Amino acid sequence: MSYSLVVFDWDGTLMDSTHTIVAAIQASCRDLELPEPSVSEASWVIGLSLESALLRAVPKLTPALLPRFLERYRVHYLLRDPEIKLFDGTLELLEALSARGVKLAVATGKSRVGLNRVLAATGLAKRFDATRTADETFSKPHPAMLLQIMEEVDVAPEHVAMVGDTSHDLQMANSAGVHGVGVAYGAHPSDELQACAPQAVVHSMAQLQAWLLART
Repeated sequence: MSYSLVVFDWDGTLMDSTHTIVAAIQASCRDLELPEPSVSEASWVIGLSLESALLRAVPKLTPALLPRFLERYRVHYLLRDPEIKLFDGTLELLEALSARGVKLAVATGKSRVGLNRVLAATGLAKRFDATRTADETFSKPHPAMLLQIMEEVDVAPEHVAMVGDTSHDLQMANSAGVHGVGVAYGAHPSDELQACAPQAVVHSMAQLQAWLLART
């Protein structure tokens, strides 16, 4: 196999934001006196669109309370935002793939506003050939993000790798007919990623870079 397009999830894959998302969900629950999900329950929904994630992680969140919850979530997330960093090795991985002529893309559960903000903050806006967010199309694990990205950059599924830290990412890859690569340093544990039958599950950014560079 030889990949000419690598699509990355964002949170928990390129950026070390899993703990921040979980903390923001839990703090918002406390604000509204709703049952607080465990770390594993809150982590599981990362990668879904925000509204879908919250309704799954907080079953007692009603449609009437959702706007207030979203407001509190954004406050708590943005308070922690300055602390969030890219995983060590992310920039080196993207540069190495670009140097080989590999096209790069992002498929994320973030909103367009949220992704644009973080791309600007990290200086990576021009690094990616295509990006899709959950408020522009169907949320993961629906394959629409990947199908649209492949059409935009004109790459066939057999030459595409989707890299993500959740089963949602890998199920999306399977549905789109592309190769999935799981990273076990994010939101979902290794056994849950393995259950999606990816090409590989790696445990560090260094392992991910070695695996991808051997196949590009």
